[in-house]
Amino acid sequence: MTLEEKFNKLKNRLKEMDRVIIAFSGGVDSTFLLKAASVSGLSKVLAVTGRSESMPEEEFSFSGEITSSLNLRHRIIETNELENTNYSSNPPDRCYFCKKELFGRIREIANKEDFPFILDGTNADDAWDRRPGRRAAEEEGVESPLLDAGLSKDDIRKLSKILDLPTWNKPATPCLSSRFPYGQKITAEALERVNKAETFIRKFGVKELRVRNHSDVARIEILPDDFPKLMDNASRKEIVDFLKSLGFKYVAIDLQGFRSGSFNELLLK
Repeated sequence: MTLEEKFNKLKNRLKEMDRVIIAFSGGVDSTFLLKAASVSGLSKVLAVTGRSESMPEEEFSFSGEITSSLNLRHRIIETNELENTNYSSNPPDRCYFCKKELFGRIREIANKEDFPFILDGTNADDAWDRRPGRRAAEEEGVESPLLDAGLSKDDIRKLSKILDLPTWNKPATPCLSSRFPYGQKITAEALERVNKAETFIRKFGVKELRVRNHSDVARIEILPDDFPKLMDNASRKEIVDFLKSLGFKYVAIDLQGFRSGSFNELLLK
């Protein structure tokens, strides 16, 4: 199936749904889905974003800018996953409990305001990845039209560029809780520390970044091509000094480089 055929399949399905709520994070996939919905002739579209300590504040600001530019309704709901010990204790299926609360809250809105469909941005590549949140989506009756249309992440980026979306080359931005080894308790203070560390390091022009929180150790993952940006004496000192001011005792760069979901590597052994 060609890229155009996949896109037409998506738009036709969205048109059939007519009234939808889209779980909107402001990332590549959900932004593309929102744009597709906006050009498919639906009678009603509502974007809903969950707000909590696990998502950087700039992501919420960005989500508002996107919905405003598309002239679509946007609602932010406060979620409280950190109050659930099943989540904050950080088990391997942590994402299930986060998505269960989010989709459950969205389901309440859908039932109250007569939206027959709730959609998420799961794409065809995600079907092969470890995604505990998918179980929560299935339990709450959430549909994944990007997956159903066979659209991969690469397809979505190509179409996003054609549609002039600013997210076409946006790096993946998983929640900040993904920076903690499974079993290490997640707190609001620890999430804020990681957020501040990543915000500071991005000033040095790195393309992809994770600061993995190993208690006293900050393990920095960046692309190998970006290593020189952090390794000159001046930059290195700035980063070490700042991260130590946040409470880290040791600051390290992972020589394996950036890789999404690196904590899942231990689960696969």
